[in-house]
Amino acid sequence: MSNTDAADEPDADQSESITIYSDYVCPFCYLGRQSLARYQETRDEPLEIDWHPFDLRAGKRGPDGEIDHDADDGKDEAYYEQARENVRRLQEEYDADMAQELRTDVDSLPAQIVSVHVRETAPDAWLAFDEAVFAALWQDGRDIGDRDVLADIAEDVDGIDPAVVDEALDDDDLRDRVTDLFTAASERGVTGVPTFAYDGHAARGAVPPEQIQRLVEG
Repeated sequence: MSNTDAADEPDADQSESITIYSDYVCPFCYLGRQSLARYQETRDEPLEIDWHPFDLRAGKRGPDGEIDHDADDGKDEAYYEQARENVRRLQEEYDADMAQELRTDVDSLPAQIVSVHVRETAPDAWLAFDEAVFAALWQDGRDIGDRDVLADIAEDVDGIDPAVVDEALDDDDLRDRVTDLFTAASERGVTGVPTFAYDGHAARGAVPPEQIQRLVEG
């Protein structure tokens, strides 16, 4: 999880959209979306979001896809305390409602699988679902890795049948495709999230609205 770095990494292919690589369990992804929302308020026409999922827990997944919480990922308590401090600072800066700074016990893979399915089957409802998943975790403290929680979220979003949750999570081919999307993000040079990309340039982290503006408007 990075929060302020900039980089020239992936491309955004559409001139009226901003590409975002993110993982729901990353607090900086949630905060980065608050920053993007502030920038969007300054625009006459909103940017569409070209979302690409990213798996922050990839290094701790076993062969069965489950997270091994005992696996050493090189992040000690000093790392997490610094991350918490950065979250608190940005939370105040963006006036963001958050129930906690970090959630290391939640697996976002189920939410990302469902989110990809919603984007493919009900694209007009995807953004509302995406925002509801972020809110469920970071504002309400709910476990978005839980099938029943995801069904509750889907039920509250107009244009989505809650059955999409079971459809998505029971689809092994979809799960494999989502895993391939994680791999594709890494192959494109994405090493941290959120990563915002536009017109061949990128900014990584929960950067301020002014930096997103410079990224998009030059």
